[in-house]
Amino acid sequence: MGTLNRLLLLGLLATAPVAAIAADDAPSADPDVTIRQEGDKTIQEYRQNGFLYAIKVTPKGGKPYFLVRADGTDANFIRSDQPDMLIPAWKIFEW
Repeated sequence: MGTLNRLLLLGLLATAPVAAIAADDAPSADPDVTIRQEGDKTIQEYRQNGFLYAIKVTPKGGKPYFLVRADGTDANFIRSDQPDMLIPAWKIFEW
């Protein structure tokens, strides 16, 4: 019986580091928010596990609005209050 207890304890100690690593890699429930100034606008970028899913734009003298992904896969954003207006996202240079 003592050998079985030792093996069980050894097994638990061996799996403890694996459980700690898995807990560190678990997806976060809270979004990451990056706030930056661009001219007279305040821009807040909302990311979930590195995926940019929404942008809040607050003009200095205007009403804030959200840009959200048009289809969830590419970089086409639309205004949440004007869904028919596409926001262009062209690549000019790449190297």
